[in-house]
Amino acid sequence: MKEDIRNTGIEIGLYTLGDIGSDLHTGKTISARQRVKEIIEAAKLADEAGLDVFGVGEHHRLDYAVSAPQVVLAAIAQVTKRIKLTSATTVLSTVDPVRLFEDFATLDLLSDGRAEIIAGRGAFVESFPLFGYNTNDYDALFSENIDLLLKLNENETLSWTGHFRSSLRDAEIAPRPVQQLPIWVGVGGTPESAARAGKVGVGMAMAILGGDPVRFKPLVDLYRKAGTEAGYAIEDLKVGVTGHGYISKTTEQAKDEFYPYYSHYWSYVNQQRGMGFKMSRADFEEMTGPDTALFVGSPQQITEKILRQYELFGHQRFLAQIDIGGLPFKEVAAGIELLATEIAPIVRKETSK
Repeated sequence: MKEDIRNTGIEIGLYTLGDIGSDLHTGKTISARQRVKEIIEAAKLADEAGLDVFGVGEHHRLDYAVSAPQVVLAAIAQVTKRIKLTSATTVLSTVDPVRLFEDFATLDLLSDGRAEIIAGRGAFVESFPLFGYNTNDYDALFSENIDLLLKLNENETLSWTGHFRSSLRDAEIAPRPVQQLPIWVGVGGTPESAARAGKVGVGMAMAILGGDPVRFKPLVDLYRKAGTEAGYAIEDLKVGVTGHGYISKTTEQAKDEFYPYYSHYWSYVNQQRGMGFKMSRADFEEMTGPDTALFVGSPQQITEKILRQYELFGHQRFLAQIDIGGLPFKEVAAGIELLATEIAPIVRKETSK
């Protein structure tokens, strides 16, 4: 019988934002229906391969396939057995926390206690006008909604008063999940976000997409300092690292195979933001250096990068996004296999010492 070592060392998993990119060779764009099916299949493969976590992001744009992560995760729950299921991230500023909690509590029941929420402010702002919110309230909405979400998680009945939504008076919050839902805050790089995550005692999931990861060390220190000062135990202040990745047999092969897709990905992401930056091969070579945060390379190099970051942060979770830029699903599946069989066992062993 194969030994299950998922409970030792750091958790290792995957996340997807469900971007819909055109095929580099044919110019055709995959349908949202096919993209969602491939996401569910990727989660199934990740579960069967022994990975720990699978995350699904939220966007409200035609070039992304997922606007309701909880619905996709509920479908995934039916074809998986053990893998944890999280949003990555939920745009908390533009969602009703009561509806959000009830959705994820239902997901928790469907999955036998595997649901989690990573709440963030989002990289795009289209959900604000879509749901009737003002971008001037960006921070205030997030602060109020995280406060309410945490109270909903702790209380079966709740009285609460805020500024942006109607008050609650002895409201019954149903259904109750199998577990108290693990809640994380997604942090892109601001000290304020790190400190806020610590003050409210939730996990902090850092998006490290490039550069030297050492620059994120002050955020981790600030998070843990704020958390302990607020009275939380250090072992309850969990840190996650998320980042882009691509794995192949050798580092050169990985770079050769992934560069066209990664350059393509940033071309359309930058166009969405009104920027015209085009990634050259020289830019890509610099971004994939051994001391950078971009997880592109051989299993050995990816393992070394994860362990270097573990020395810096002492984090509890690593999630890779390996399905971007219109990458064919067969390449995604191969990456899942390499992550689960050649990287995860070594990382778990080294981080469980």
